Amino acid sequence: MKTDIVLAGVGGQGILSIATILGAAALKENLYIKQAEVHGMSQRGGDVQSNLRISSQPIASDLIPRGGADLVVSLEPMESLRYLEFLKPGGWIVTSTVPFVNINNYPEESVLAGELDAWPNTVAFDMDEVAKEVATVRSSNMVLLGAAAPFIEIETEKIEDGIRAVFGAKGEKIVESNIAAFRAGLAYTEKLLASRK
Repeated sequence: MKTDIVLAGVGGQGILSIATILGAAALKENLYIKQAEVHGMSQRGGDVQSNLRISSQPIASDLIPRGGADLVVSLEPMESLRYLEFLKPGGWIVTSTVPFVNINNYPEESVLAGELDAWPNTVAFDMDEVAKEVATVRSSNMVLLGAAAPFIEIETEKIEDGIRAVFGAKGEKIVESNIAAFRAGLAYTEKLLASRK
């Protein structure tokens, strides 16, 4: 088992929380894990990116080579496209379609949508909207994690245990809200994959 994930987004979206949860879940499955983070200008709404490597065998490097990632997981569509060169053939993009417009020359949404549609393996939807329906918009990152979960070889129960471990100190209501968001994202991708069979 080996899964290489590029996590991408904008500072404050909770991308690094996803890495922490997956790390906790991987450890529960006795897997090896390496992570490298690039925070950029995260405090000012700049890009945040993390390489997350999970394997049943020892991992030599914490960096994913270009063309080596199984997944690009992002809460921002432009940020997901920024890392396309890291995806291997047959790799998946899992991204929210909600833009975070933080630059003057931000691409038109239709252009971003077209580029995402051109990639054969894409799960892209409004994760903020789904989060609002089942929890709060602040749990969009858990919707993203759920949407990516079918492509990560870790039991969903272990990922939910990771959510409990990360958010447990904030109380049961916060934990359950985040698990509900995770399950909503998971259900979306499972339904999408079933429709493609």
